[in-house]
Amino acid sequence: MTSPTPWLHSAIALIEADYQRSADTHLIPLRLPCYAQWGIDLYLKDESTHPTGSLKHRLARSLFLYALCNGWVREGSTIVEASSGSTAVSEAYFARLLGLPFVAVMPRGTSPEKIAQIEFHGGRCHLVESAGAVYEQAHAIAAQTGGHYMDQFTYAERATDWRGNNNIAESMFTQMARERHPIPRWIVVGAGTGGTSATIGRYVRYQRHASALCVADPAGSVFSAYHRTGDAALTAPGSRIEGIGRPRVEPSFIRTLVDRMVEVPDADSVAAMQALSQLLGRRVGPSTGTNFVAMLELAGEMRQRGEQGSILSLLCDAGERYLPTYFDPAWVQERFGDCAPARARVDALLA
Repeated sequence: MTSPTPWLHSAIALIEADYQRSADTHLIPLRLPCYAQWGIDLYLKDESTHPTGSLKHRLARSLFLYALCNGWVREGSTIVEASSGSTAVSEAYFARLLGLPFVAVMPRGTSPEKIAQIEFHGGRCHLVESAGAVYEQAHAIAAQTGGHYMDQFTYAERATDWRGNNNIAESMFTQMARERHPIPRWIVVGAGTGGTSATIGRYVRYQRHASALCVADPAGSVFSAYHRTGDAALTAPGSRIEGIGRPRVEPSFIRTLVDRMVEVPDADSVAAMQALSQLLGRRVGPSTGTNFVAMLELAGEMRQRGEQGSILSLLCDAGERYLPTYFDPAWVQERFGDCAPARARVDALLA
């Protein structure tokens, strides 16, 4: 067994010090009278306020600590990740903190803003033609450089301490403690790796809360079909909503922790992103729009059944990363067609 080195102790100390400098993210109540008058309250936990601007900051910190403590990352190691963008941005941040080279393997369609952010943090971007090609390329680059492939899709569900230690689930329930309905009836998340849904699902069961977990799954993703069938060999075209949905079943997606899947058409994700941005007075990313569609569907069902309670989800990242893409009408029209009918459906749910 190799003994811990002074560099390893220093690296862990740097990550822990960075964590101590970061406050927790905010819990935002959504002012929706059409549901509040029926005793239904909706909330978003704003993960865009992390230093790297997204929910993936938590994952990147956990993955680095996991790899360091396992002895997989050493002084001078090249860090390689397969990512659609946000995880790579956050991992580039932590690689720079530790003075390590970083390579992100991403689909060519990843937003230019995310690529620029990775490069800002000193990372290098290796672009491939499809989301399904990232895994093999990441393995190859790690082998060529003698580095370490972080492999978020395998290790996301095990790198975070799901029992507590201020993980995202513990933070959610702590912040909800003084609300009208402190224990959410539903918690809604998207799934890219599946790590967040695994952490929340395990925490809810461990703490014996009555909350149910819903995963909002974009069109083209394999997770909904896998949840229905349990067939891990299934594949799908892949999602056009950046950051969530996958073309293959990822090891970190634990289907037995998920109580409900809501499949969301792309136009609905974009329309809900636009509506929520107007509601908040600030832009949110498209995966947050996907979450919002599922929240409204669940809220509508609760209202019909006469149920009261709260629904909690995530504001995954800010919309400024998507100004030339999901917030550009011409870009949206070209890729998703006319989203006006979807916007009308979303607006009707908010009336």
